[in-house]
Amino acid sequence: MKELVGIAEQVAAKLIARKQTIAVAESSAGGLISASLLAVPGASAYFLGGAVVYTRDARRVLMDISDDGMKGFRSSSEPYAKLLAERMRTRFGCDWGLSETGAAGPTGNRYGDAAGHSCMAVAGPTAEVMTLETGSNDRFGNMQVFAAAALRLLLKKLQA
Repeated sequence: MKELVGIAEQVAAKLIARKQTIAVAESSAGGLISASLLAVPGASAYFLGGAVVYTRDARRVLMDISDDGMKGFRSSSEPYAKLLAERMRTRFGCDWGLSETGAAGPTGNRYGDAAGHSCMAVAGPTAEVMTLETGSNDRFGNMQVFAAAALRLLLKKLQA
């Protein structure tokens, strides 16, 4: 967690300096992204909210994305990660939306992705999407790697 908080401190400094805000939707990171951002003192200046969108029901209730709204999308994909990030940004009216979706392990998901597969996206004044494959089936290790990668992706956009 210390590594995650270290990255989150850098993100927080950038967001505070810019007077910008963020909201997070995460799945297989299980809340570690939000927890890292909230572990930084002064988080209320930039963190507007987060959701662990782990199930279909969570997607419908928390993100207001119906089954029909998922036509052309599948979970654990770059287009879905982008949709989540954009949805968080819009719903919270914030500067940045950050999302993560994947398969932490120890097995893959029902879509055929192996354990250690994650897609993440940043939506803001500039956007970026990426896929990460750890090649590991260590659930907690993958959760930490996914959270760190998502925070680094955000930091990269904030430094651009």
